[in-house]
Amino acid sequence: MFGKQDIMEARERLAPYIYHTPVLHLQNLDEILGCRVYIKPECMQRTNSFKIRGALNKMLSMPKEELENGVVAASSGNHGKGVAFAAKLLGVKATIVIPDNAPQVKVDGIRKLGAEVVQCKLSERHIIAGQLSERYGYTIIHPYDDYQIIAGQGTLGLEIAEQLPDVNYVVVPIGGGGLIGGVSVAVKSQIPKAQVIGAEPYVLRRYAMSVEAGERVNLEEQKSVADALLTQKPGERNYPIVTGNVAGFVGVKDESMLKAMKLLLMEGKILAEPSSCIGIGAALQGELQKWNVKKSDKVCFVVSGGNVGLDQIKKLEEVELE
Repeated sequence: MFGKQDIMEARERLAPYIYHTPVLHLQNLDEILGCRVYIKPECMQRTNSFKIRGALNKMLSMPKEELENGVVAASSGNHGKGVAFAAKLLGVKATIVIPDNAPQVKVDGIRKLGAEVVQCKLSERHIIAGQLSERYGYTIIHPYDDYQIIAGQGTLGLEIAEQLPDVNYVVVPIGGGGLIGGVSVAVKSQIPKAQVIGAEPYVLRRYAMSVEAGERVNLEEQKSVADALLTQKPGERNYPIVTGNVAGFVGVKDESMLKAMKLLLMEGKILAEPSSCIGIGAALQGELQKWNVKKSDKVCFVVSGGNVGLDQIKKLEEVELE
């Protein structure tokens, strides 16, 4: 049974290698979003994403014989960069399978760490990773459906609970469910009254729709500026953890994510990728009012990554902030 102890062990394992990112109060955004705005800027983490936590925890937990033939990972980009970093640290070969439309900044970041990159259609990532594993004996490092990955991501939640012990709400981007699964267990174990909210792309509300259906649903492939959150189905291991600990889910439109990205940059001086701005996008849409969030409430938004290219930043010139 997955629990807080798994996350505590992950924290001890990761301590020599990752940054203890701060929790920052962005007072400039308090009035705009109608609450006391705090962020956990994992865009400042090593590899510029939280994904290093899970990838490294998994690989540090593996027997040497599983690592020696190399590893393979299907990724939208950030998990791949985390696996590539961990592989370089441990001296093993890494192959990363990513979509052919992944932002170039993510592709370049993976290659710079010495990993081999294989590109394919978004929906074929896991199939090709599986084929490479069979052919070459690589060990698969799954991006979210793995307890060691979930535990690694959960270390972020332990930090939030310690840095902001009176937090009322934690808003987390949600794709397959690795991050929010770990964070929700960590936060709820330390601060039972705190509520964790999942923010997913409006076009891919796989968690909200799965809860409504009473089972995990597999949605059709969609396009969104949230390139890191395009998983079509909740993870098998993630789903019960997430639904057992998360207060609810909100769907966020692309335009709201881009507004949030620009707002973070202009008012908070934080450069983050669109996917990681989804929580603030939810607040801009008024979604947090479903929980009657008050001006005095402390809300921590997990800003999950900052692997963004100049081409994406230039698009912000067209985005208007009201």
